[in-house]
Parts: sequence; C-alpha cells; structure tokens
Amino acid sequence: MDYISQIAFIIVLGIVSYFMYKRISFIKRNIALGRDIDRNDRPAERWKMMGLVAFGQKKMFKRFIPAFLHLFLYVGFLVINLEVLEFVIDGLFGTHRIFAPFIQEYYFIPMNIFEFFAVAVIVSCIIFLIRRNVINVKRFTARELTQWPTLDANLILIIEIVLMVAILTMNATDQVLQTRVDTYPQTGRIFFSALLMPIFEGLNVSTLIAIERIAWWFHILGILGFAIYITYSKHLHIFLAFPNTYYANLERKGRMNNMPEVTKEVNMMLGVSQPEANEEPPAEIGRFGAKDVNDLHWKNLMDAYSCTECGRCTDQCPANMTGKLLSPRKIMMDTRDRLEEVGRSLDAGGEGLNDGKTLLGDYILKEEINACTTCNACVEACPVNIDPLSIILQVRRYMAMEESSSPASWNAMFSNIETSFAPWKFSPSDRFNWADSLKEEK
Repeated sequence: MDYISQIAFIIVLGIVSYFMYKRISFIKRNIALGRDIDRNDRPAERWKMMGLVAFGQKKMFKRFIPAFLHLFLYVGFLVINLEVLEFVIDGLFGTHRIFAPFIQEYYFIPMNIFEFFAVAVIVSCIIFLIRRNVINVKRFTARELTQWPTLDANLILIIEIVLMVAILTMNATDQVLQTRVDTYPQTGRIFFSALLMPIFEGLNVSTLIAIERIAWWFHILGILGFAIYITYSKHLHIFLAFPNTYYANLERKGRMNNMPEVTKEVNMMLGVSQPEANEEPPAEIGRFGAKDVNDLHWKNLMDAYSCTECGRCTDQCPANMTGKLLSPRKIMMDTRDRLEEVGRSLDAGGEGLNDGKTLLGDYILKEEINACTTCNACVEACPVNIDPLSIILQVRRYMAMEESSSPASWNAMFSNIETSFAPWKFSPSDRFNWADSLKEEK
C-alpha cells in the first residue's frame, strides 16, 4: 500500500510540475511582449529595496492592523512550507515524519512553531473574511471588483483556513496513534493539535490511520493545487513581489522621463546635437506613447501581474476620491486582463495583438486617463512598488501625440506652451509685465 501511495504522489507531483511550468512560461512570455527597459543599475539599492519592501513588508505597516494580520499570513506561509518539505520527502520516499528520528526530543519545538502560525493564519483569514464580507471596507467594494476578483479573494482565504485545519487534524490523529502503535515516531506534545485529541480518542486504529492519511493527502494536494491556482490569481504577488520590487523605479517620484525620440528631435532642431554620420533612419517609426500592452515596457507588464488588488492605490487617489472614474487598481487589472487575452490568443494560434482590440478603448477609457493628476499617491501607496502612473502617462502620451484626442482645453494649453512657452496665450516678452505693477505700487 505504501508503494501505491508513493507512486501516486510522484505522479501527482509530476502533473503539478508540468502545469506550473506551462503557466510560468505563459506569464514569462506575456511579460516579454513589452518594450525593453534597463533596470539593472544600482544593484545595491535594488537589493535593499527588495529586502525592505518585499521581504520586510515596510510599506504594509502604514496601516498597522491589516499589516499585522498580513504578517501572520506571510510568515506563516514561509514557515509552514518548511513542514511541507517534510511532506514532500515523505511522499517521495514513502516515509512518515522523516525528520523526527534525527531531531528526536526536539522535534516538538518546530512542530509547535508550525502550529502556532497555522492557528495565526486561521484567525487572520477569518478577520479578513469579516472585513471583506461583513464590514464591507470601502476599497473592497469598488466597481472593478466584479464577481471573479471578489470570489478569488474569498476563495484564497477559505482555502488557507481549510489547509491549516487539515494540518491540525493530521497532527491530532497522529498523536493519538503514537499512544497505540509502536511504529509511529514520537513527536512529543504539540499544543494546538493536542487540544483536538479528545475528538479522536474514541476511534479505532484503522479509522485514525484513515483520517490521518486523508488529512495528509488533503493538505499536500491542497498545497500543490494552491501553487497552480495562485498563478491565475491576484496572489501571484506572493512570488512576483520580490522581482517586482527589485526592478522598481529608483528615480525620485514625480520625475517624468522624456521620450528619447522626441528629445533627440528637439536637440537637433535647437542645434544641441547633430545626427551621427552614416546613421540610418529607423526601419519602422515608433509609436508615441502606448495604445496596447506591447507599447508598454516589460516592467509595466510585470507590475500588472504583481498587483495584489488591495486597493490602497485607489483609496489614496484624489481623482477617485472626488468621484472620477479613475481607479489605479483598475488600470493594473485591465492591463493584466488584456495581457492574458493576448497570451491566450497567441497560444491558440490566433491573431494576438492584432485581434482588433486595444488596451486603450476596449479596456481603459479616455475619461479615466484624463482624470489623473499625476500626484504619485498611487505609487507611494502600493505595498509592492507598482507604478500605475507610468502606464497612465504612456497612454496619455499616445492620446495627445498620436490621436490628438486630449480635451480641447489641454490642446490649447499645449499650443500656448509650444508658441508662447507658457500655458497662457501672451508674448514671452510680456511674461514679467505683472511685476512692473508691483514696482508701481511701491
């Protein structure tokens, strides 16, 4: 029977590995659809940023209570996965608690730590479910949180609770079996699961073994299934938060990067630079700004896949506060949805980016883009250093430079800046006339 279980586990592990490889390759290919951008400078600062923001959860603690609960989920995920390592080894080699004979009387110490975090995860998930479904925190009820995003958030919390209960059930029945079957390794008293032992003490040995094995299989299959599921879920940030913070923009917030093509043309017009000798014109004229996902750079697309949908960006957005359509969270979700659509089309041999749809228009509305004040509040608020403003600015540039579809008042301002070097329509020589009136008053 042990051999059958061992073979079944190896088969399951192989199937999960295959689907994980397929999904990771899909996401990697989709991110690579973006334009190139160099984010390999200042590595020391980048490692520090990743350590503080992704690993240290620095930006989460701007809101202490949810941050404290999230910390239990985060640390619990890391710590409990050490126990999962034992699960995997036992599954591969047909053993049972393989580490127990080596650690012997100290085995109960890590097991109690694992169970403490398992209980902490259960409590945290219950509180988060109440916040989402009973208290109805405003940022969890926005219009972009349609049926699937809401269901996804609740499913993850429920799955985590069920998986933790499976661990406690397995350990409780195992501790009862240790008192009846000599071959079961002694773990010592494990506090939280020991509280559940009275529930199982009246059962016979075969029933206890069945419950313990069912709980073991349920937990390990749940963990493996969870690993696949999160690649389709907003919880992909569990993994992507680390590279996403590492490759984050290190420039000061508020600095807008000039478009190289425009800067080059302006410098040539002003005589600041000259075209290089034997320089060939580009084979294809580049698009100004971004109309679709391939016009964005790869870090924008990684941002989209890293989005936690927590809504902190939208909660801090002044445009959203005043009732405008703009929601930075929706911008990221729309970008990811469009990227997924293009990826599925490519995998099916379809037209991909040439399917007649675009990010601007079919997903993101012009009204949303025009509402942005470029204040960077969304960038500052994001706990994993996502930059919705970068996408907004690139789409806005396309609207202004390719479509000339900016609001009429904006176009007038653009024209005044071009001809009069100021937003107002008067001669540059008259710019400081207002100061003369101050001299007269004196």
